Amino acid sequence: MTAAVFAPATATVAGALRGVMPFVVPRKSDPDALLPIVRNAMWLALAVGAVCAAAVASVPLIGGVAGVPVTVLDQLGLFPWLLAGSVLLVAVGQSATSVLVALGHSAQVMRAGLLSTATSVGLSILLVGAPGPLPGYGLTGAGLAMLAAALVGAWANQRTLRRRTVLAGRPLHPGRPDPRRMLRLAAVGIPLAGTVLIKFAVLGVLTFAAARIGTAGAAVHSVSESLVNVMFTVAVAVGQAMIPLTAGAANEGNVAGIRRSLWAGVGVTLSAITVLGAVLLLGRHSVVPLFTSDDALLPQVVRQLPLVLLVVVTDALQALAGFALIGLRRTVPSLVSTAVWFGALAAVAVPVAEAGGLTALWAALACANLLQAVTKWASFHRHSGGVGASACGPSVAGPAPRQETGVAGLADQPE
Repeated sequence: MTAAVFAPATATVAGALRGVMPFVVPRKSDPDALLPIVRNAMWLALAVGAVCAAAVASVPLIGGVAGVPVTVLDQLGLFPWLLAGSVLLVAVGQSATSVLVALGHSAQVMRAGLLSTATSVGLSILLVGAPGPLPGYGLTGAGLAMLAAALVGAWANQRTLRRRTVLAGRPLHPGRPDPRRMLRLAAVGIPLAGTVLIKFAVLGVLTFAAARIGTAGAAVHSVSESLVNVMFTVAVAVGQAMIPLTAGAANEGNVAGIRRSLWAGVGVTLSAITVLGAVLLLGRHSVVPLFTSDDALLPQVVRQLPLVLLVVVTDALQALAGFALIGLRRTVPSLVSTAVWFGALAAVAVPVAEAGGLTALWAALACANLLQAVTKWASFHRHSGGVGASACGPSVAGPAPRQETGVAGLADQPE
């Protein structure tokens, strides 16, 4: 129940802070101009993180309003508060992650992620399962493991930012916030956060619609969604790596370069998904049992695999166009596209599932993804075509402004 709030909360934080990346790229070799961007990104992270952390801490209250039995809510204990603290730490870490990826330090980000994961796994074994004579702390132990993992990840990324980048040796404490610059960052990041929230909400509606079909339908839907999530991480990783390329080409007014970056991202992503999809299809009798031990469900999940791959491909195409729009600092089109097409999907999910079962429901999801891809690609083509004339402007492509006005000059470019 807490994870149902925690997952979209952390995704919202990550989405909001991806909007910092296109501001970092044009100033990646100018530490004086970059420093105020990083500091205001930290303030944005704290603001968004505080709101999302409050939502996670409010899980007992939300559960009470939703009619969850008091006996269940009493078992939560400190868990929501521990995860709320985790959200704040994720926000602090993500503010550094976005800057590091934009500066080309993705390998260090990966190492921080592996260190965080190792912390989570190790402490989960020690604090939850209680091996040997060690005491077990149950849900509280799980919360402590997640809090520690978030702390380690935030520490590792912030340490890298302070020691391995052009900002080494400079004070990176947030200092005094600059509301105007924060709003410039938020204008790109907050629509991304809204897009993530809409997607999570509608996927929740789809889960409800699948559950109405029956227990087996809900289980097959859950396994299929897990398979999509595993493969979709490719699109997210490639998309994040694509933002600096798109933003750099946009800063130079290079329309061809902007479009090449998107096509390169599509090529890498579809190649990886093709390999993963082939492994899944050829090894389906070995892979699918990793997600369910119910022999009755296995044939149903196997029959669902072609739709799973179709959903992954269409989701990747719309996501990559959305990441390319981030590089152009144009995130409202993504928000509108997701709101329109996923809103329509939410409206028809239950009747479609009742009429055509899980196959019809997933076909509708693939159609919604495809329509998003079409509209986002159209928006990308339109906005990228105008970059040379208006989106970046001569002041960004031309000589660098004075250091004391460089960041303001960047932030004041037309969005």
